[in-house]
Amino acid sequence: MVLRTFGWSFAVTAGGLAFAAWQWGWEAFGIVLILSILEISLSFDNAVVNAGILKKMNAFWQRFFLTIGILIAVFGMRLVFPVLIVAVSAEVGPVEAVQLALDEPGRYEDLVTDAHPAIAAFGGMFLLMIFLDFIFEDRDIKWLAWLERPLARLGKIDMLSVCVALVVLLATAMTFATHAHVSTGYADKSATVLLSGVAGLITYLVVGGLSGYFEDKLEDEEEQEQEQEHEAEEKAGAEGKPVSAVALAGKAAFFLFLYLEVLDASFSFDGVIGAFAITNHIFWMALGLGIGAMYVRSLTVYLVRQGTLDDYVYLEHGAHYAIGALATILLITIQHQISEIITGLIGVVLIAASFLASVRRNKALATSEAGEAEQDEKAEVPSRV
Repeated sequence: MVLRTFGWSFAVTAGGLAFAAWQWGWEAFGIVLILSILEISLSFDNAVVNAGILKKMNAFWQRFFLTIGILIAVFGMRLVFPVLIVAVSAEVGPVEAVQLALDEPGRYEDLVTDAHPAIAAFGGMFLLMIFLDFIFEDRDIKWLAWLERPLARLGKIDMLSVCVALVVLLATAMTFATHAHVSTGYADKSATVLLSGVAGLITYLVVGGLSGYFEDKLEDEEEQEQEQEHEAEEKAGAEGKPVSAVALAGKAAFFLFLYLEVLDASFSFDGVIGAFAITNHIFWMALGLGIGAMYVRSLTVYLVRQGTLDDYVYLEHGAHYAIGALATILLITIQHQISEIITGLIGVVLIAASFLASVRRNKALATSEAGEAEQDEKAEVPSRV
């Protein structure tokens, strides 16, 4: 089951890492590996959400999403999108950006270095909004309760995350951006950082708005489908015919597909933007993110086929704390250079810690349930004198 589901992902991982080591050396091997782990971890909740929605679709639409959808996810968001970000920020064409990376890596590095304050401000604000919206939301399951409880209470204030993000952006523009690191040394990039940061905030709000729009559409379609199914059940019951459950198809499934694509794109933003905190090399980035995207597809298939969602409840928390760390690092790198390895390991450590905490929680729950079951069995046995 595992090999059949994750076989292609394992093959792509082995091939991609071997190619990175052969083409660029062991540094590239390490960066691609870290990017892959981060993408898998940051997109884990994406796979869980995808699986939960995908179960509602019929077999045709499931195959359509897992084939055409993954092509869009891998080649659109993980391959083309990083190139577009570099092209727009460096004010060159996408084709020229790729050619420069291949033929003139020195000039390409200078262009990306000069464009980094804009990329970091845009990405830092986008990731920061994801993190803030997460920690300000009151959740039933809390990992670091001492921190998350008071923040959830503060989160009841309307638009708090936007206000905090704008304050952080203003502080960044007045501090790090006044001596931003560029190819010729340091320069004042306050205006650029402010403009790019606001653009990142707007992008987050637009992406969230689109997801909400399609989610509302999906709910409307599901209500109509449920009404039709209820009418069909009543008709079948009156005629004495058996009633069978029908997976969503047609218009409802189409809206599901669109919703999943928008959702996948929004989840992809954090991985792609976060990758710029680790490396500016678009080929390493595309390779690492592409490997991660394959595992997102495999995880989605696995969860759909197993019929159960994962029990590692703190992993989502760890992924969002990693997003917060990447957002902070991106804003700091406007002025200060931080080692790519350190940046990558911070996220990996946070996610690993949340995974281990989830494992300990599951063991504790299992032990507690076993103890309660044993007590119940003893209580059922009649006492003998």
